[in-house]
Amino acid sequence: MKVKAIWNNLVIAESEHTEVVENNHYFPVNSVKKEFLKNTDHHTTCPWKGEASYFDVVVDGNVNKNAAWYYPNPKTEAKQIKNHIAFWKGVQIIKDK
Repeated sequence: MKVKAIWNNLVIAESEHTEVVENNHYFPVNSVKKEFLKNTDHHTTCPWKGEASYFDVVVDGNVNKNAAWYYPNPKTEAKQIKNHIAFWKGVQIIKDK
């Protein structure tokens, strides 16, 4: 099954191999169109996954602040999401057959 992340009517990530953690699809970094991501200095901490870093999603000049996140150095319990990016804040996750 192919999973897509869509924002502002544009596919920003697409993969047949996402990791699902806490109902979030984490896309392999090579399946994400990085030209639509801009680093931010925002961080959060999850007790079992570690510290998350964030990207703004930018499409056609529209900015969705901190709408993508990743764990650069996840804890052992979450090692499967290393080198993966997840989305929220209105980014649609669509599953195609």
